[in-house]
Amino acid sequence: MRIIMWIISIIVLVGSFAVAMTFGAAESGVTEAWQAIAGEDLEGKALILREIRLPREVAAMLVGAALSVAGAIMQGLTRNPLADPGLLGLTAGANAALAFTYAFFPGANYLLITVGSFIGAGVGMALVFGVGAMNRGGFSPFRIVLAGAAISAFLFGIAEGVSLIFKISKDVSMWTAGGLSGTSWGQVQLLAPLVLVGIFIAMFFAKHLTIMSLNEELAVGLGQKVTSVKWALFVIIVLLAGSAVALVGNMAFLGLMIPHIVRPLVGYDYRNVLPASAVIGASFMLVADTLARTVNAPYETPVAAIVSFIGLPFFLFIVQRKGQSFS
Repeated sequence: MRIIMWIISIIVLVGSFAVAMTFGAAESGVTEAWQAIAGEDLEGKALILREIRLPREVAAMLVGAALSVAGAIMQGLTRNPLADPGLLGLTAGANAALAFTYAFFPGANYLLITVGSFIGAGVGMALVFGVGAMNRGGFSPFRIVLAGAAISAFLFGIAEGVSLIFKISKDVSMWTAGGLSGTSWGQVQLLAPLVLVGIFIAMFFAKHLTIMSLNEELAVGLGQKVTSVKWALFVIIVLLAGSAVALVGNMAFLGLMIPHIVRPLVGYDYRNVLPASAVIGASFMLVADTLARTVNAPYETPVAAIVSFIGLPFFLFIVQRKGQSFS
């Protein structure tokens, strides 16, 4: 049964990518899409697809996979079905860093903005860890969640204040809305190694995460170095979610939703949950980005709005029908 599920998931991913490459504000045929992917006879629409649409769709797959895997790890690590990467202050930190970048480097290019946002996401995570580990005994999942909520509110407030003082609210709001418009091959080259390495390392800790998601005392009893594993998993979350959020903005909701869709299909073993989250998350992001480009063409709808519009009703349906299975 699971083999069939994996085959269907791969087919859906390939189909979603093909549709994303074919449909858009500038309609193209299958021939042009294939030429763009294969790099053959690049002229006219094929050249446009190669330089504009293809990097965007590759980035969509990477972002969807990164946020979904980060969300699955976060939920397993905290044993909280409502956890998402935003709880670590990643989104808020990136938002604050973006505001400072726009304020002090008005001519910053997209690459500098992405790098700055990634650094801000790391700083936000470091603040959450610092506050969460102030008590004796180090940090616990519960304290991390509380610290994340407090630090996120603080950083969002700083970003709002900087935006108002320097009159850059419009620029920051466009990033917060989330989107892949203008994604270049340079950004893909920066994002791809981070996401692929992060997912590969996450798979190495999948078995440990499965045990910890059931019972932390059981993990200790089985000889796991729980604190070391927690630190490693938190670093992976930052690597995945930080790089994705730096590129597309506030879309951490994807990391909350996709793992809930995956678990009824593959079970609760994270050796299956993590790769399935990556594949389904990539497919979902491709569909969302395609709709964002086509639903109101030639104008673009914010991808974050599309993700929420598609995902929230389905997520509420899943919680209502099978919510007990996620607790």
